[in-house]
Amino acid sequence: MRTRHIRLTSHIDSHGPQPPPIRWGAPTAAARGPVIATLSNPDHRNVVGTHGGSYAVYRAVSIAQGKLDRDYRADLTNTAPTHRIGPHPAWRQPDKIVSLDPWGAMTAESFPDLLASGYDIRPTIAVTTAHIFIPELEDAIEEGRIVPDGSLCLPDGSCRVTKAAIEPVWHLPSVAERLDVPERDLRRILFEETGGMFPELVTRSDLEVFLPPIGGQTIYIFGDPANLAHPDKTLAARIHDECNGSDVFGSDICTCRPYLVHGIEVCIQTASAGGAGIIVYNRKEGRALGEVTKFLVYNARKRQEGGDRADAYFERTECVAGVQDARHQLLMPDSLHWLGITRIDKLVSMSDDKYGAITGSGIEVGERLSLPPELVPADAWVELDAKVAAGYFTDGSVPSTGELAETKGRPLL
Repeated sequence: MRTRHIRLTSHIDSHGPQPPPIRWGAPTAAARGPVIATLSNPDHRNVVGTHGGSYAVYRAVSIAQGKLDRDYRADLTNTAPTHRIGPHPAWRQPDKIVSLDPWGAMTAESFPDLLASGYDIRPTIAVTTAHIFIPELEDAIEEGRIVPDGSLCLPDGSCRVTKAAIEPVWHLPSVAERLDVPERDLRRILFEETGGMFPELVTRSDLEVFLPPIGGQTIYIFGDPANLAHPDKTLAARIHDECNGSDVFGSDICTCRPYLVHGIEVCIQTASAGGAGIIVYNRKEGRALGEVTKFLVYNARKRQEGGDRADAYFERTECVAGVQDARHQLLMPDSLHWLGITRIDKLVSMSDDKYGAITGSGIEVGERLSLPPELVPADAWVELDAKVAAGYFTDGSVPSTGELAETKGRPLL
């Protein structure tokens, strides 16, 4: 196997070939320039990090085992998006989108000359179509809340969707400004807290774009994607942060899957009425603290004196993790701006953090929809009570858990 030498330097080699520059917020892809994170030619790279986020580690293992040629170039034939998204005005506003590449799905059409001349430029966004099947939707059909139309929703409960997978692409100066931290401090701490994984964060201030080793997001679009940015079309949205135990395996200690399913139902209803709906699914397990931390907190909550209690819910999280929440919702609205969204008529969320981030970014929100009481699992009432007590919901539309419990006709757990 050929050995590649990676050059680490705090200086730009002014004598060698210069990579294409990135001008964040430029009006066209050509003016903005490509994001080149591949390693096949270090002289072409114009970012810190690499494609695939945390999956880059598996790529490295495959190369180490001899299963993958480290210089392999992706064949992008027929991989173009099944539906074109944008460009939208927000793409030309540097402060609106700071954590993803709005042009990331248009690599082949935007940079054909660079690709033909040997630059290994890869998409950071992919858009496709699919069917999804959620068993709970069968109940919604039987109870008449969803009426299959044979196009969007089928009689078996499956639904046709357009979906987009997005890798994170951070413009560090803009991310730092959004988070209200000095860029120098952000770079240094990112370098230190990843164990020095990316020296260029501190040695190459000229490289302003970073592909962090974190999970991305998937957006599920119900109805015509063109309706998302249409001012006269009703839009429903659920911004959902990953919860593997509940979303996939149905764990009843939290409200995550019920809220996700409820959001999907509202999206289908809205799209069926001529509007559109989106589910934005972020890979931020356990409030971005991780699943190990989440399970440790579960144990700590249930073993404390007096059992699992709402008044100690977030305290136990902070005791284990040092912080209650690391999702940093300020970066979350970027994908909404990528879709061209300027108003959400039905936001399926009770979170003030999400609401504040969305409206603070300039997107108008109409109605906020809470989780129907009958969908709250028995063991999840402690979570709901804790969130109410902690001030997660302040818009007045969310009932107290005492009221919810009364609605359920039983005492609050």
